[in-house]
Amino acid sequence: MSRTRRVAGMFSKHALLIVASVLALFPVYVMLTAAFKTEEGFSAHPWAPIASPSLGGFRAAVNDQFPRWFENTVIVSSASVVITLLVAALAAWGFAHWAFRGRDAVLGVLVALMVVPPVVLLVPLFVFGVRIGQISTFRLVILIYVGLMLPFSVFMLTNFFRTIPASMIEAAVIDGASSWRVFRRIVLPLSAAPLVTLGVVNLLWVWNELLIALVFLQDDSKKTLMVGITGFQSRYSLNVPAIMAGLTLATLPIVTVYVFGQRFFVRGLVAGALKGE
Repeated sequence: MSRTRRVAGMFSKHALLIVASVLALFPVYVMLTAAFKTEEGFSAHPWAPIASPSLGGFRAAVNDQFPRWFENTVIVSSASVVITLLVAALAAWGFAHWAFRGRDAVLGVLVALMVVPPVVLLVPLFVFGVRIGQISTFRLVILIYVGLMLPFSVFMLTNFFRTIPASMIEAAVIDGASSWRVFRRIVLPLSAAPLVTLGVVNLLWVWNELLIALVFLQDDSKKTLMVGITGFQSRYSLNVPAIMAGLTLATLPIVTVYVFGQRFFVRGLVAGALKGE
């Protein structure tokens, strides 16, 4: 009886995982199949597999302003993620290594900022951007992205830095290494997994972010992929293959980054779970 229950339990778990996987992959299936269909083929059979592949949707997407949107997204995303990782690593090392008055209070405030939705900051940030004349500039958008990503990044790296064995740091200090050298030669090499994880997570968010880019990048030459595809969708509302082709091209870079960084991803997610010496 117990064996029957175990088998039934395993079957139900696997069935649940299969159903969840199918539901998660179904939008991807629709996007990919629609991207390689013609307008007539999609209208006639929207859910059917690809019978005769067509690249018309990709030609329509690429011939628009897609390359410029892609370039803008790469600039904004890479600059935001790099600056965030640099500032977060330095700040987290200070929180983890230096004991100063109010350290836990400041870290608690940073953690509290993680629950503040970006939409409540939209109006004051827009007023600020108008006053300093930085609307429709990459500088302001990058600054906003960095500010929104820093709380979680600092929190995660602080927890990881605290797990680094103190004996390693003490040995380096006894050998005459400065705090900066310890951070650069010991802490950063040991932090590859959480840094890559943070980079992937932050890149996913910035790459797919729409609201801030839509509000602050009003110039057509400064639009990012998500903003451009949103307008592209309204312009080609009847050409579903062109819309799906644009979304497919926008998704490929992120999938590539995740595939190459996935071996660090799981390690980075649990990097601060175990206590060091």
